[in-house]
Amino acid sequence: MKKITDYKKDFLLGLLEEMTLIRRFEEKAAQMYGLRKIGGFCHLYNGEEAVAVGTAAALDMKKDYLLTGYRDHGHALATGMDPRGIMAELYGKVTGVSRGKGGSMHMFDVDKHMYGGNGIVGGQIPMATGVAFAQRYREDGGVTVGFFGDGAIHQGAFHESLNLASIWNLPVVYVCENNQFGMGTNFRRVSSVDDFSVMGASYGIPGEQVDGMDVLAVYEAITKAAERARTEGTATLLEAKTYRYKGHSMSDPAKYRTREELESYKQQDPIVMLLEKMKDAGLIDDEAYGKIDDKAKERVEDAAKFAEESEEPALSTIYEDILAE
Repeated sequence: MKKITDYKKDFLLGLLEEMTLIRRFEEKAAQMYGLRKIGGFCHLYNGEEAVAVGTAAALDMKKDYLLTGYRDHGHALATGMDPRGIMAELYGKVTGVSRGKGGSMHMFDVDKHMYGGNGIVGGQIPMATGVAFAQRYREDGGVTVGFFGDGAIHQGAFHESLNLASIWNLPVVYVCENNQFGMGTNFRRVSSVDDFSVMGASYGIPGEQVDGMDVLAVYEAITKAAERARTEGTATLLEAKTYRYKGHSMSDPAKYRTREELESYKQQDPIVMLLEKMKDAGLIDDEAYGKIDDKAKERVEDAAKFAEESEEPALSTIYEDILAE
């Protein structure tokens, strides 16, 4: 890996700002869920911020695409989607990014090339494969990144997609965000291998494990994989080893893990890790980071206020946006 001093300060500050915004956004979402302002399912991204932010930083979102599962708030923010529209979607308001009809699991933005937010476990994997096929067909030089969790990697759609990506030379990067638990089950109890990256070998594509708590490690791994996809038409399987600090969803008390385990992973907090590296390199101090954090809090408070004041979808919109013409 490169040293922290090999990166430009503004680039590092951008990563820190994005991860901090996601963390504060998710904390606010949890608060509003508790106050019953947000209903339905709500899967938080606390602890996994480095994966989405490191990935988006390595892509050109003007021509690249990103798809993910239901834990999608962080990915949406990392692609540059407006916190106001995301929060309004959580509230079910018409000003939401999916007009209040999708909720937490269905963030979507055509212009930002964020194609979901998909509620079906593993359902986004063949969709990402299809988007990559379209890119290869158009020869537009773009790359598709498809995210999914460790609980989705045993779906048949995963294996079918990797096989197609290999034989068709698709410009796609598959990223398994292994946060250690498929709902409440430790992934080791249901998997024949502990290293998911070896599955790439079954389909003749490169596989690699990356520290998903280190935003720069993710950035470098995605940069390399995306370049391989663009120049060689070779897919890649990355396993990002990460951890979620909250339960599977807001209704999950997470009693299947110990307090000691949770605290040990909080010592690897992706925001704190980058911050400490930057402080050691003389690139930032506590006062400067305090301003970054305050700005993130302000943006999140503004998003919540916007969502609160927005209108609910009119009944007449119930049959809209269900058919593409």
